[in-house]
Amino acid sequence: MKKLLFLFVLISFFSSAQKKGTKATVVKLPFDAGTVSSLSFRMVGPALTSGRVVDIAVHPKNKDMWYVAAASGGVWLTTNHGITFSPIFDSYGSYSIGCVEISPSNPNTIWVGTGENNNQRSVAYGDGVYRSLDGGKSFTNMGLKTSEHIGNIIIHPTNENIVWVAAYGPVWSSGGERGVYKTIDGGKTWERTLFVSDETGIAEIAIDPKNPDILYASAHQRRRNESSYIGGGPESSLYKSEDGGKTWREIIQGLPKGDMGRIGIAVAPSDASYIYAIVEGRYGKAGVYSSTNKGETWSKQSNFNTSGNYYQEIFVDPLNKQKIFAMDTYMHHSEDGGKTFKPTGESNKHVDNHCIVIDPENTDHWIVGCDGGIYETYTHAKEWKYYSNLPIIQFYKVTTDNAAPFYSIYGGTQDNNSMGGPAATGNVTGILNSDWFITNGGDGFESATDWSNPNITYAQAQYGWLVRYDKASGEKVPIQPMPGKGEAPYRWNWDAPLLVSTHDPSTLYFAANKLFKTTNKGDDWTAISPDLTQQLDRNKFKLMGQVWTMDAVMKNASTTIYGNIIALDESPKKKGLLYAGTDDGLIQVSENDGKTWMKYSIFPGVPINTRVNMLTASLHDENTVFAVFNSQRQGDFKPYILKSLDKGKTWTSISSNLPERGNTYCLKQDHVDPNLLFVGTEFGAYFSNDAGLNWTKLSGLPTIAVYDLDIQKRENDLVAATFGRGFYVLDNYTILRSLSKEILDKKAHLFPVKDALLYVPADPLGLEGTGFQGHNMWSAKNPEFGAVFSLHLKDEFKTLKSIRQEKEKLLEKDKKDVDYPSFDEIRKEENDEDAKLIWIISDALGKEIRRMTSTPAKGLNNLTWNLRSNNTNPIKVGGNGFLVSPGIFSLSVCLLKNGSIEVLVDKQMFNVRGLNNQTLIAKNPEELTKFRAEVAELNRKVSGASNLLGEAQEELDFIIEALINYPNTDVSLLTETRALKLLIDDCELALYGDNVRSSREFETVPSISSRLDMVGYQIYENTAGITNTHRSNKIIVEEEYASVRIKLDDVIKRLEILQQKLESVPIPYTKKRSNWKID
Repeated sequence: MKKLLFLFVLISFFSSAQKKGTKATVVKLPFDAGTVSSLSFRMVGPALTSGRVVDIAVHPKNKDMWYVAAASGGVWLTTNHGITFSPIFDSYGSYSIGCVEISPSNPNTIWVGTGENNNQRSVAYGDGVYRSLDGGKSFTNMGLKTSEHIGNIIIHPTNENIVWVAAYGPVWSSGGERGVYKTIDGGKTWERTLFVSDETGIAEIAIDPKNPDILYASAHQRRRNESSYIGGGPESSLYKSEDGGKTWREIIQGLPKGDMGRIGIAVAPSDASYIYAIVEGRYGKAGVYSSTNKGETWSKQSNFNTSGNYYQEIFVDPLNKQKIFAMDTYMHHSEDGGKTFKPTGESNKHVDNHCIVIDPENTDHWIVGCDGGIYETYTHAKEWKYYSNLPIIQFYKVTTDNAAPFYSIYGGTQDNNSMGGPAATGNVTGILNSDWFITNGGDGFESATDWSNPNITYAQAQYGWLVRYDKASGEKVPIQPMPGKGEAPYRWNWDAPLLVSTHDPSTLYFAANKLFKTTNKGDDWTAISPDLTQQLDRNKFKLMGQVWTMDAVMKNASTTIYGNIIALDESPKKKGLLYAGTDDGLIQVSENDGKTWMKYSIFPGVPINTRVNMLTASLHDENTVFAVFNSQRQGDFKPYILKSLDKGKTWTSISSNLPERGNTYCLKQDHVDPNLLFVGTEFGAYFSNDAGLNWTKLSGLPTIAVYDLDIQKRENDLVAATFGRGFYVLDNYTILRSLSKEILDKKAHLFPVKDALLYVPADPLGLEGTGFQGHNMWSAKNPEFGAVFSLHLKDEFKTLKSIRQEKEKLLEKDKKDVDYPSFDEIRKEENDEDAKLIWIISDALGKEIRRMTSTPAKGLNNLTWNLRSNNTNPIKVGGNGFLVSPGIFSLSVCLLKNGSIEVLVDKQMFNVRGLNNQTLIAKNPEELTKFRAEVAELNRKVSGASNLLGEAQEELDFIIEALINYPNTDVSLLTETRALKLLIDDCELALYGDNVRSSREFETVPSISSRLDMVGYQIYENTAGITNTHRSNKIIVEEEYASVRIKLDDVIKRLEILQQKLESVPIPYTKKRSNWKID
């Protein structure tokens, strides 16, 4: 009896919740998410491989306009046949998408069903259905929020307000909104017209293309949890409505008797009497069934079927009722009404297909959505085009290496390999797909890097298929531990935990149901623990109220064998202090490198047997460890983050103010500030700088799950692995360490400036960005080049006008009178200047080399200096000067408001560090700096002289015009103006070159400007040093400029004399005549 009671407690995941955890009192922070919103994640991608696409809707009148539903990456839109894709669903309540549908009668009306319509182990949940009335520019949630998964949506062909929704219902639990829901008012109200039970939802609805009153619905009974999966039951069935979905009846004559699984249905567009059903069943009854009488009777055509866990969707050719396409790992099709199926063809294409759009005007032209993204063929699968610009890759884990100067990011993906690529590149193109490389095949999972050698990386595929990857050669060496002779088999998780010891880069730990250790980079392994799980028999667990037979539909298919280690860490403060967490809710601790273990199973506030998703040993304190629990697979979407100060003996919740809806996946601790923590959740990333008492959301991410985080310590970067939008990097998050009340209460505070890396960005494609490669070439942005400054301002700097308008809005809101301002007040508003920040950069000697301006704003003000001096061209021309040399610099910031200057920051020092990635490096950097300054000064003189010459020519033109046309002027002065014109021509010839020769395609001697421009061009992006060519050309410019300057000064002096002579006649104004008004 005691054993039975113990088993009951173990398998009742929610009936016996553990005692409630103690939460610390939440203290209001001196900042919020808006304060740090300018500190934003940067998308890295890649789109080398894409991610799972579950639905595609093509505009009925514009074949180049597609709406794309990513299983866990939101909704995307292309208006140019895939040349570019844009996300249109990033700010809404779900990222997991089941379907997207365009209204046939009004293509501006778009419906989105959230919650992927598959039932696999990593499926995320949604929050109902959304509608857009403006072609996807904005969406509104229209309800069914507890459905969690939407099978599909059908819109009436002539009335956009009539909509039917297949509410699949929760896959992890019972209840929720399940069944067929119908609206006749565009989603304002819903009526459930078909309901089977709290365990069974509607997987799919199909509509008769000729008669919208006839509909078909596929009911599917299924349940998944951490340990098990049941893919069918007696309630799975087919239904038909002949009154527009008001009433339904079963249509199962000829379908398998007994339990069925998921049923995919399709009506032939060319003949609505033909309906096909692909049926999961047991005892050999699964297969493809057809009906030629609108579902009244069915006949089995073949045994072909797919997995309702992941596929089980069929499509009928729009013109040929006998041709059926079945979505599967490898797509198949039948040309004889389902009697036989053959592989369609996947050459150079990703597998795992989920949807197909067949062009009715060319039925060999398809757009296919699969686990690898979007592919298109015009030749019936003979050739495929891959769309390599849709970054919806699903990463499970992330790690970084110590490569210099730019570190690499590694991770494993859902069905798209393990891979690595740079967090940044030294070029203006950014990060391209070609910068990424595959480290292992299959589904990719946790990777690890050798912190002493960036060429060594470890990558794994599902169930522990581990390799050691050599980045230098590309060689992959399989190193998975194997059972010895007579040893029991190991139980590997789909995503097995792996780590490289921080104490020794040759030591790795890797876990199945046991923990393994190697001290020679994986060549040899030793088991250092017994089975650390509860060793429960999942076949004794109840699902949907019963224990199911071994012959149940899809029993435990695509489900990891229960009872394995999934979380693992070693204390960086104590070698051999190990923490292991299991999928069945245990935390095991060893303080002697696995010789003995302490088991913990009760955790405050956490439901019993909850998956231990991550364990993070403190970087600062041997006794502290963090645990992240994830109970999504039990239908519980709450966050669970715990902290222990005694190596796991006791625990306290630090979930605090994290949103109640949003599971937690991971936690990382800052390597400098022990109180600075980061967590990844189902809907974004958060930080706490008070050890978990308060959490604040970080900006820059779309609505997306953050499965893992890693901190690149050298760069102080936080890297996020999202499950559906690739990698993101939060560059240099160090300001989060300093967000204290004391600092934020200061009028202005400049946070420490990270060393700026000086180099010349390359342009491998010839131009900025992707050059001439077209808009379809995908690239991710690099971090800002140069020195990045972050200034916090306590106050908002408002103009008098904005202050008045704010007051008036409040009065208007309260329906009170608004007084008209006096003219003095209006005049003050007109004269009121916007505030301006002046950023002043000086070198180590205190000499100013650059000024920049920006508009002040309350909160963080970010500005990037591109490591160049001010341009010495005439004021207001703009542009940049030459690069500075590496060294120490300082920044001062002043506030300018209505002529008043206030110093906010006074000479805060920072460093500019040379990358030195050139083959030829300047032998004398001081000489290069001096030469740049001399060229800049020479440019100031020459460009100024050029402007003076232009002004002199304009002045002379006015004088000539006056002498010729105005009465009583001395026309003899035209002799002098002619001489001056010729002198100006001589100056222009020297400054700008011989236009007489060049305009007639003859070679010309370099002019002063062209020679100086060439020297400037040659050293503008040059850190290799000064050549004799540079020096000699500069000397020539100096000599020729001196000659021109003498002539120019003569012109100016003689123009002044002419102006004096013109004063004898009261002619109208000409330039530079200061006393022209005197009679």
